[in-house]
Formats: sequence, structure tokens, C-alpha cells
Amino acid sequence: MTVKETKRRKAMLKKAPGTDPLPVPEAVAVLKQFNTTKFDQSVEIAIRLGIDSKQAEQAVRGSIVLPHGIGKTLRVIVFAKGDKLDEATAAGADEAGGPELAEKIKGGWTDFDVCIAAPDMMGVVGPLGKVLGPRGLMPSPRAGTVTPDVGKVIKEYKAGKVEFRNDAGGIIHAIVGKLSFDADKLTENVEAFIRHIQVLKPAAVKGQYVKSITVSATMSPGVRIQAT
Repeated sequence: MTVKETKRRKAMLKKAPGTDPLPVPEAVAVLKQFNTTKFDQSVEIAIRLGIDSKQAEQAVRGSIVLPHGIGKTLRVIVFAKGDKLDEATAAGADEAGGPELAEKIKGGWTDFDVCIAAPDMMGVVGPLGKVLGPRGLMPSPRAGTVTPDVGKVIKEYKAGKVEFRNDAGGIIHAIVGKLSFDADKLTENVEAFIRHIQVLKPAAVKGQYVKSITVSATMSPGVRIQAT
């Protein structure tokens, strides 16, 4: 069965550059032409890596605070007590607490984007793995969400910190802004993310590390970027 293309998609495809990869500023300029919806589309980057995703030592994951944020205010909750609880509240946590917060989540509440925990709260957080894990919300030291510096990490996420990890196909997906961003700001975000991924190249990876890079908006074709 052939899917009938809409007039809008046909018009966008005419603006698409084809399969030739472009420098980041040119790719962003093309992407900006697709800003034809009534809502502000998110911009996502997809980077295909030359890694063996089955090998733990070749996994690529981490986080980055993008220069201009992602155009979205994240809802952040924190597991903490004592002074750290006060620190979390002062830093702008949307919810902060201990066992009572855990019970709320066990009851089915997951209306948040990031979960941070002080190290001494992992006894409370651990049993929530079945709820938080499948949603990618479980705090972990490697992701920087189990930390004694709860105030600092809250502020980073509120400023536009992005978490990422490669999928089973060796591809990293991440939000890098909104289509309404100025072209220069969107370009800087994309370039910063690419540089960060390049720095994280695992020592065990041989051959070409970055295979291909594509940026796209929520409702647009993908635009390929030159992989350097």
C-alpha cells in the first residue's frame, strides 16, 4: 500500500537538499525552512556511530548542557533529606522528598522529566527501578543524577542539560533545541553536541567513529550533516 504524501510534505521535500551532507550552518538554514506548523517543533539530532553496541566498553552515554538550552523547562524531582532537601528546594526542584515521594511514584505518578538522588537516598530510590528504569528516569552515578551536588545538577537540567545514550543500533538521539531558535543559536547547539560526542569516542572503537549525522524537526524530513 502506498502512503499518499500530503501537499505540505511534498512542499518540504522540494526544499530538502537530497542526500549530500551539508556543513552545520547550511543544514540548519534548510531545516529552518520547514518551520511551517502552528506549534514550535523540537529539533532532534541522530548520530550513527561505528560502535558495537553489544560491547559494554563501546557504549557511548553521558550528558551535556547545551549553550542555548533546549527550549523546554524540565520538571525535576529530587530524593534528598536534611540540608540537601533544603538545597534542592532552593535550586528549583519541582518536587523533593524521601519515602513519601517514593510512595507517590509507586502509586503511578511519573509526571517529571528528570529524577535526581543524593547518594544516601539510594536505599529509598532502589526499589523504584521497575517503575523508573523502563522510562529512562532511574538515577545513576554514570549519568550524574546520583550526586551530592543536588543544587548544581538541578540548575544544569533547568538550564537545558541533555542526557543521551546509544541505542541497540549504535545511534544516539537527542533534542538540541527548537525550530524557533535563531539559526546561529541552533547551529551552536548542534556543533556543541557533535563535538561532545566526538570527545567520548571509546578507546576500543576502531575505524570510522562517526558514520553519519542527521538533524530533523518534529514534522520535517531529515537533513544530513557532514561528519568530520
